[in-house]
Amino acid sequence: MIEIHNIKLPVSYDIGFLEQKIAKKLHLKQIPEYKILKRSIDARKKPDIIYIYKVGVTLDDFNKEARLVKKINDKNVALIKPVEYSFVNEINELVQTEQGSINLKHHPLIVGAGPAGLFCAYILALCGLKPVIVERGLKVEERILKVNNFWNGNGLDTECNVQFGEGGAGTFSDGKLNTQVKDKFGRIRFVLEEFVKHGADPSITYDNKPHIGTDVLVSVVSGIRKEIEELGGIFMFDTKLSAVCLDDNADGKRGYISKVLLSHKGKDTLVETDNLVLAIGHSARDTFSMLYKSGVSMTAKDFAMGVRIEHPEGVIRNAMYGDGEALDILPTPPYKLTYQTSSGRGVYSFCMCPGGYVVNASSEDGYTAVNGMSYSGRNGKNSNSALIVTVRTKDFNSDSPLAGIELQRKLEKAIYEQGKGKIVVQRYEDFKNGVPTNIIGEITPQTKGEYVCGDVSKCLPDYIKDSIVEAMPSFDKEIPGFENGDAIMSGVESRTSSPVRIIRGKDYQSENFIGIYPCGEGAGYAGGIMSAAMDGMKVAEAIIKNNINKLKEED
Repeated sequence: MIEIHNIKLPVSYDIGFLEQKIAKKLHLKQIPEYKILKRSIDARKKPDIIYIYKVGVTLDDFNKEARLVKKINDKNVALIKPVEYSFVNEINELVQTEQGSINLKHHPLIVGAGPAGLFCAYILALCGLKPVIVERGLKVEERILKVNNFWNGNGLDTECNVQFGEGGAGTFSDGKLNTQVKDKFGRIRFVLEEFVKHGADPSITYDNKPHIGTDVLVSVVSGIRKEIEELGGIFMFDTKLSAVCLDDNADGKRGYISKVLLSHKGKDTLVETDNLVLAIGHSARDTFSMLYKSGVSMTAKDFAMGVRIEHPEGVIRNAMYGDGEALDILPTPPYKLTYQTSSGRGVYSFCMCPGGYVVNASSEDGYTAVNGMSYSGRNGKNSNSALIVTVRTKDFNSDSPLAGIELQRKLEKAIYEQGKGKIVVQRYEDFKNGVPTNIIGEITPQTKGEYVCGDVSKCLPDYIKDSIVEAMPSFDKEIPGFENGDAIMSGVESRTSSPVRIIRGKDYQSENFIGIYPCGEGAGYAGGIMSAAMDGMKVAEAIIKNNINKLKEED
């Protein structure tokens, strides 16, 4: 494939203009076969904003491509060999040619149907195995009804909510698909193409900051589940992992998993398993506690907490695009902000939702947490983001691996007691001054779930509140209007990542129990939809590698 970098186009371009640029760059009279590899927005010279493209061109043979690249001799034109995810094909070929076999006594058991669990199950199913996926919440079509009922003022279902249910916590988010994970095996492309295959817009495969949107994610997740079922996978919804039966090894080495207790509507079932994937998500606090008491090795880790902040979408749009033609042409813009305080603590935006909503993301009775969510159109009147501050293990008593969870609960309980379960909002000026908000100003909150005015700052440790206040002038320099006194702060944003890591070895199995595979964001090995899905794939690969017998040919 010929890769062409740095194709610059005005924001008002049409596809024919791009194709003409490609042909001209390669000195070709006809438009060649091509695909867009990457598209980003260059807003460094506002209001003159442009698109920058990278495309891949395929001719009828590799030698012709090589000769053309050599002839053109342009630093922006290169010959590449695209990386494709090959693991599934390699394993299936190995088994089909009878050079190896996968020996599992029982179906692989995956706990959690978020992106990590789903893609772990999908890879296993594609390799001929028939995984069983256990999810404490409901399938996504039923889950969305539960969540909407909660936002409309009905009671919280502690087993099926914004945190629990098919699709994981990311289902009710902006559906961001960017990741900082390096990938030389093609997993990123594989995940993106599977999302497109099941209904996502093809632009996610090339946009620099791709997103799906919560409304589209619902059908994408449903489609992936149905394909896993067609491949022989089995889903058990409204079913919870209640206990694990672990056997110690007499020689003092790692023990192993033998059985699990699954609970469904008050009925408990003991199930044998020798491959248990813990893709439990960052909010499965009761499951973390059960695993810890059972002896599964885990540790506390750093995480981050803070608030949600809302501004009018137009304020962000003007700051990011200026007043040129891009203002009305380009999609609602995201932003990314970082700051280091005088004490060395990090403050940064997280899960930014252009044209989005602040949502009540609670999962336990008596505790309130918030998150952000955008639909695919990103057409809400406000844009919001988490403003979060690094929380280090030394900030809390980390003698227990679960100490970070207790700190989260402390903040969530304090905000719940103020709002009686509703989202608590506060003007930024009042937040800075540490006084309650009695009436909102020029910016009206855009929420899913009822809100009340109050004092979010009172519920945060000083190091979080003071860090955010210190960072705001710096953020205002990057985005004029960010420090508006009427900007809406909502609390608390406590579920940014897992405060726990379930320790695993190089073979992806638990440090002290063979057959247990900690996986994804909840186990402490991912941070978002893409990295969680990729970690699920890695765990599936590890299960197969750890259980495959390669048959050696006799001399």
